[in-house]
Amino acid sequence: MTLKEFFSFKQNKFFWINIIGMIVVVVGVIFGVLKAIDAYTRHGEAVVVPDVKGLSLADAQKMFSDRKLNCVVADSNYVKSLPAGCILDYNPTAGLRVKEGRTIYLTINTLNIPLQEVPDVADNSSVRQAEARLLAAGFKLTGNDSIPGEKDWVYEVRYKGQPLGMKAKVPVGAVLTLVIGNGSEAITSDDSLEADSLGTSEPTSSENAVTDDDWF
Repeated sequence: MTLKEFFSFKQNKFFWINIIGMIVVVVGVIFGVLKAIDAYTRHGEAVVVPDVKGLSLADAQKMFSDRKLNCVVADSNYVKSLPAGCILDYNPTAGLRVKEGRTIYLTINTLNIPLQEVPDVADNSSVRQAEARLLAAGFKLTGNDSIPGEKDWVYEVRYKGQPLGMKAKVPVGAVLTLVIGNGSEAITSDDSLEADSLGTSEPTSSENAVTDDDWF
């Protein structure tokens, strides 16, 4: 077979028709795949994440739903100055463009005030030391109650009038009351009995003496 005969197929029109057909098929497959990928990933369809910070959870969910976005509560923190359940933060953040159906992860203000352990200051601290420790822990203090005892010594810590035991927990930032000594000694039952005995005097001989009638 000569070289001319080997390349003679180039003159066959069916050969070129087949080549063109294959090219068309390949281009069509590639085009179809790209379109399918765009449809699956919703290429070019994007919405802007709205600003919902500070809104209630219900309001935020409605705003996301109106934009065909989903949202879930992923975390919670406690900010006393903000309403319970309001949106503190979220990801993706406001202003970003995302595809429809994207899930937004929310951080909300906790619905229940967390509890915090009260520092152990009862019967082992002066009023100044106790106030410093309690304030540093984030608690608030109201006017102190006083009882007979060593002056300025903390005997008890109360919350809403109830005494707190060791390792007691109360809401964060709660208002506490210190019960401190006023410097006077407590009167015991023995002391009261002694005071009663001192206050009772024995009858004198003049009180017990009987006046004799005049014999005349």
